[in-house]
Amino acid sequence: MAQAPLVKFRTQGHIAIFTLDRPKQRNAVNAQVSQELEAHLDAFEANDDLWTGIICSSAPERAFCAGADLAAISRRENIATAKGGFAGLTMRERTKPLIAVVGGPAFAGGCEIVLACDLVVANTNARFAVPEVKRSLVAAAGGLFRLPQKIPVNIAMEMILTGDPISAQRAFDVGLVNRLVPAEKGPQHLFDEAVKLANTINQNAPLAVQESKQLVDQLRLAEDSDAFLESYSVCADC
Repeated sequence: MAQAPLVKFRTQGHIAIFTLDRPKQRNAVNAQVSQELEAHLDAFEANDDLWTGIICSSAPERAFCAGADLAAISRRENIATAKGGFAGLTMRERTKPLIAVVGGPAFAGGCEIVLACDLVVANTNARFAVPEVKRSLVAAAGGLFRLPQKIPVNIAMEMILTGDPISAQRAFDVGLVNRLVPAEKGPQHLFDEAVKLANTINQNAPLAVQESKQLVDQLRLAEDSDAFLESYSVCADC
């Protein structure tokens, strides 16, 4: 019997919508999630009529993503892909903008999925954390270098070294979140705000947007490949 999909994919105009759909597990990432998300990202990148992507949760108030599926890891399941790394996303090269839509906790690998995206729309129930140090681990899926790229270094260092979460308001204040909406307006309002942002981007020339995004990525201080090698070398010694 075929497995039910854990990542749903649909389109809305020029927008590709990726929905993490594992609510009972708070969208924890196992091998199937990584493989499906990577396959959908491949389709997104290959389709010239799709210009901007949105990654969201089927139950945003419950969680955006709780990170790695620890049960899958205990079974020695490979929850990363060769091309995309964790969730089939965090290490892959992309040409098109991705917007993360967060209405609940985005912890550990879930926060690293957010950091791998280009823009973030959240409501006031969202929280962000890289709590790996509390579990004798390090945030090896991009958190150690992307977080200090996106927010002030001292605040990133506090999050990384304490493992404590920050609120959506704090994330908005320090620049991690682009659009912050009231949670009481509901999940549809949160999603609509992301669509509105995507449509604003899509009013521009898509090739110019893609070229601009790629140049920003290339001009970051550290190459992702080098930073990942350093992160994983430390993780292997834990």
